[in-house]
Order: sequence, then C-alpha cells, then structure tokens
Amino acid sequence: MADYDYDLFTIGAGSGGVRASRMAASHGAKVAVAEEYRVGGTCVIRGCVPKKLFVYASHVLEDIEDAEGFGWTVEGAKFDWKTLIANKDKEIDRLNGIYIRNLAGSDVEIIEDRAIIKDKHTIHLVNQNRDVTAKVILIATGATPNIHEVPGHELAITSNEAFHLEELPKRVVVAGGGYISVEFAGIFNGLGSDTTLVYRGEEILRGFDDDLRTHLHAEMDKKGVDIRTGVVFERIDKTDDGLAVTLSDGSVINTDAVMFAIGRNPNSKGLGLENAGVEFEPNGTIKVDAFSKTNVDNIYAVGDVTNRANLTPVAIREGAAFAETVFNNNPVAVDHSCIPTAVFSTPEIGTVGISEEMARQQFGRVDIYKSTFRAMKHTLSGRDEKTMMKIIVDPASDRVLGVHMIGPASGEIIQAVGIAVQMGATKAQFDATVAVHPTAAEELVTMKTPEPQPEAVAAE
Repeated sequence: MADYDYDLFTIGAGSGGVRASRMAASHGAKVAVAEEYRVGGTCVIRGCVPKKLFVYASHVLEDIEDAEGFGWTVEGAKFDWKTLIANKDKEIDRLNGIYIRNLAGSDVEIIEDRAIIKDKHTIHLVNQNRDVTAKVILIATGATPNIHEVPGHELAITSNEAFHLEELPKRVVVAGGGYISVEFAGIFNGLGSDTTLVYRGEEILRGFDDDLRTHLHAEMDKKGVDIRTGVVFERIDKTDDGLAVTLSDGSVINTDAVMFAIGRNPNSKGLGLENAGVEFEPNGTIKVDAFSKTNVDNIYAVGDVTNRANLTPVAIREGAAFAETVFNNNPVAVDHSCIPTAVFSTPEIGTVGISEEMARQQFGRVDIYKSTFRAMKHTLSGRDEKTMMKIIVDPASDRVLGVHMIGPASGEIIQAVGIAVQMGATKAQFDATVAVHPTAAEELVTMKTPEPQPEAVAAE
C-alpha cells in the first residue's frame, strides 16, 4: 500500500468539513484540514449564527412596543448599530476559537492555506508552496453568494458584507425571495430601515407550502416591508443621495444600500478538481452518490458544494456519515427526504415534510388541517399578527406527510414535531397526544376537522 502524508485531507473547515475531520480522527485516521479564511465556515462566521443574532436584535423594537399592553412604560430606548456589530464580532471570535480548539483536541491538523488538487492523491498548498498527499480527499468548501450582474452590480452587497456594514442603512433594497432575502428584509425592517424586497417570481419562498408563502407575505407587508414581485433589476446607479435601483417595470427606488440574496453558487471552481477527473453537475455542484463519493473512488464531497439540501445540519450529518462510511467500516447514507427546517423571517417559519402541492401530486387526495389565530401574547399587546399551523395527512394511511407553521418559536416547535414526522406518526397519534396549555403549539394536537376537499368546494 502506498504511503501518504494523511489518511484524510479535508478542504474547507466549515460545519461539514469539521465534523467529518473530527470523526475520522476519532476512528484513528491521520487528518488535516485546510481553510484559507476562518475555521467555522459560512454558518458560524458569516451565516446562520450572526444572522440569528441580528434577528434577535430586530425583534427588540416590537417587544418594546408590545410592553405597553402589559403595563410597562419604556422610555428613551435607542439602538446603536456599532454596538450590535461589535458584540456580534466578539461572539463569532469566541465560536471560531472553539472550533479551532475542538479540531486540535481531536488531533486534526489545521492548515491555514488555500489547497488545490494536483491529482487524486496530491494537494498543493498555495501560500506554503508545497505538496502533501492523502489517501482520501474530502471537499467541503460550501457555497458563495450569487451576484446578478446588471449594470452597477458592483455597488451592491451580499450577506457577507451585510454583517460588517459601518452604518445601518436608512433605506435598503433586498433582491431575492428565498431564506436569506426574507430573513434580512425582516432584520433591516425590524432595526428601522425603510425596506423593499424585490423578487422575480410570483410569490416569495418558492418551494415552500403555498399557505406559508402567502401568509408570510401578508405579515411582512403589515410590518412595513414593501414587497415587489414579478420584477427584476435593470440597473443600479450612484446618485447624490445614495443609489437608484431601476426595475424591469420602469419604477425607480432610491435607496442607501442594495443587497443581493438571489441564491448561492457552489465553491467548486479553482480547486483543481478537474485534475483528478471529478465530475460536476451542470450548475457547478460536485456529483456524488448516496455516500458522498464522487466518480473518483477516493474523493468525496459534503455540504453545499454538492447542492443536496443546503442546510448546516445536513452538512454536519453528511460529514458524520462520510466518516462512518470511510473510516469506521459502517456505511451510512443520509436521508434527505424529511428535513425539518426553519426560516428566521419575521414572523418565523418552521416546516417539515412535503407541501400540500407536493402531497396532492404524490397521493392525490389528502386531508388538510389548518388553524389561523392570534397568539395569546397579542391579545394584550394589540399587535395585528396571526399565527398559522397546517397539517397534511394521507387519508389512506393516516400518516402525517407534512407540518407547516408560521409564528413565534416555530423553529423551536418544528424540531420536536420533526421527530414525529420522521418516525411516520399518524394523525390519530397527534390527536391522542395531550395538549400543553396555554401554548400555540397545542393547536397541532387539537385540530380535529379537515378542510373541505377542493372538489367539494368547487361543487358548492
């Protein structure tokens, strides 16, 4: 057997790469991980974690406004963007340090350098100008924000830069209709920016259940976000007063900042993968099988660079499965069919399973249980915000196919509900569960009457 410098060489120290490297090392492998920026990846450094901290900050103003209904008087409250940025940076530095210590504590060598593949077993470290060899190579380089290259696109920012703005823009235009765009629209709006969301499609959050999409749109509109659908950017111009965005319908929006959140591209270019003969999908993602192996028998890939389900917990699960498969002789394939997830919009979304549209396509007739109500908190706060919960059931088997909700703590609730849906729980089992009262979540076990079937509604 050939001798190599490492049993595993991982390129990219994000969530998936770190988990895979640590677990492989725990199984006795000699492991190194190369990272050219900071250990922790998109999620920790410039994604989920700082985003969630910003979401918390954006909710405080509403909490202050709601306080009056509960007898509180709050005077003199003010927001300082620089304080938020400094505290966020301090927390990210802390987490970055934890990731570094965890890798070191697992006997994983961290190489702060750009790594390029020379052949299926050889990696070139650019800054150090040296080569190393590995029996197995793992690509875990994630993805990067996409830019719509219209005239003036260089004047725009992405989520990467949004975390480091020197000042909070008074006016901001967010382009996109997915997770990141609706989340940042809620963040900017909640912090006091005059916020416009521009999306080319008919409705935001394509791919989600239609009731979630329309409900979020309505709630964001009530909170003051100007949502414009069915239009795209034509150009961005610098003006004496900031920026001017011209849309395809001829309208012009004057703003202080433009943020593109129109999807992400896989970080698969410039890695030298073609030198080893690795195959790509047409969109640039790396082709892998159920065990994250590429067409090259010793090169694997996990996380967003493979575009299976671009979520941090999925990358972590894929990294763990890879280590079990390759270094513990325990083949594990990740099930991507039933993934609970949250969108930290305002209000937030929790969802697991398939949408009503997908359910009707796959099963034909399905039962829909839906409840829209005012959360108990807002009976005193007076806020005009509605919570919505929806359960999709296959009437033939009584199995719950999907649960979709929008309202406070939806992300927390859907984690537990996801366990039940993953286990194949039935509607009868939901109904047999005692409600926790008074909570919003009790609606999930107290909805007893399905909505009329579409054909019945049409007949009326």
